[in-house]
Amino acid sequence: MASSGTQRLQLAEDQIRILEENFSKVTKHPDDTTLMLISAECELPEEQTREWFRLRNALWRQQEGLPAELGSVKD
Repeated sequence: MASSGTQRLQLAEDQIRILEENFSKVTKHPDDTTLMLISAECELPEEQTREWFRLRNALWRQQEGLPAELGSVKD
């Protein structure tokens, strides 16, 4: 059984495109209203959209050489 950190969300190509565009052009940390709008645009539940952003942020932070979880770079 895979742990929650290794499970992959099953998304359509157009959903991923919309999510990636919002991540790179709008915000890496959407507030509740923005998250609701992105979820509606992707036709995904807000919880799944929130999880996608959490995982995508962790990946981005690792690529930037930062800790995977939010926190000070001094941690």
